[in-house]
Amino acid sequence: MSQALQERRTKDTSERAQPLSDVERLGRMLDQTFGSFGLPALATESVGWAPPVDIEEQDDAYVIEAEVPGVKKDDVNIELISNELMVTGEIKEREREGILRKRTRRIGRFEYRVRLPEQVDADNVEASLKDGVLSVRVPKREQAERRTIQVKS
Repeated sequence: MSQALQERRTKDTSERAQPLSDVERLGRMLDQTFGSFGLPALATESVGWAPPVDIEEQDDAYVIEAEVPGVKKDDVNIELISNELMVTGEIKEREREGILRKRTRRIGRFEYRVRLPEQVDADNVEASLKDGVLSVRVPKREQAERRTIQVKS
């Protein structure tokens, strides 16, 4: 198993510092207190963001679950290039009748990438979207078994 996956599994995300989230929170707080000074509110949204993700290693597959509330299945793209899984998409702003006074939900482009161990079966990847959770199942490829070869004279 790759070291990156092992780190994700051993560290609890609630205890780990999340500097980008803290910066975004500070920006929103300043925005609410002082206004946006003519700048577009939440300018970080245009660059994109990464959804919260869990990666579970099972005996026969890796299961990646990403929280993408409000995304439609046609607005998400999943690619597996070699052993790198990339999930991209967009949560679109919905039409509103009134004035939006506060926004804490994310909208706009999102992207998540993870490098999986080499032994993945790219031909049998499955994905589903249910209740705002995108689930991608990447099966493990069967490893070659070691055999002893008899040398003939």
